[in-house]
Amino acid sequence: MEKKKVAFYTLGCKVNQYETNAMKQKLIQAGYEIVNFEESANIYVVNTCTVTNMSDRKSRQIIRRAKEQNENAILVVTGCYAQVAKQELKSMKDIDIILGNQEKKDIVSYIQKYQLKKQENVSDILQQKQFAEFGATTYTDKTRAVIKVQDGCNQFCSYCMIPYARGRIRSRKPSEVISEIQKIAKKGIKEVVITGIHLASYGKDMLVEISLFDLLKQINELPQIQRIRLGSLEPTLMRKRIHRKTGDIRKNL
Repeated sequence: MEKKKVAFYTLGCKVNQYETNAMKQKLIQAGYEIVNFEESANIYVVNTCTVTNMSDRKSRQIIRRAKEQNENAILVVTGCYAQVAKQELKSMKDIDIILGNQEKKDIVSYIQKYQLKKQENVSDILQQKQFAEFGATTYTDKTRAVIKVQDGCNQFCSYCMIPYARGRIRSRKPSEVISEIQKIAKKGIKEVVITGIHLASYGKDMLVEISLFDLLKQINELPQIQRIRLGSLEPTLMRKRIHRKTGDIRKNL
């Protein structure tokens, strides 16, 4: 039996890139084939962004383009735009499945349950307290791997939709991060990019508080990893101690 083909289009940040890799891995494990977005596919997945009006517009453009490539394909829309604008997306007749950010990890189940009736599965992300664990994500088509260690933001700046799209801060267990990186290292990858929505807040929600520096120190102790990159950081939350000690890590690489 021929494998069903799935094509992805990812907009926005490295967190979205990580989650796309995780969804691809889950679909491959379930027997699907991943193809380029420009190819004809049975399923199209658009992982959207909503940081600006421009990103909203781009998300809508890609959604329309997907269905033009194969009008009989299943079209799945997920990501931040889907999280905050589900009513708007429900009015777009071409979309078959709408998934919020928490629902991404179960994409295989939602696709398999699809029965030609539009699905909308977007939970209230502001009520989420735990990091949504995708499992060890080792899929990457690059020479470096993106590692998601944190989600959400507690800042609620007046100009920003991110807390409503991603929820409050939720940190990943250090043991899960290290386990994932160890499995990635076995594939010969020597460089990782540590990312999150509000990376400097890593660990502040844990019962036993751990800092981003503490996590970096553990990663640095893995001999196979030769370079650690950081995603964007909120400078007002960085302390002199972090700058100084992160510099010490860099000298030891």
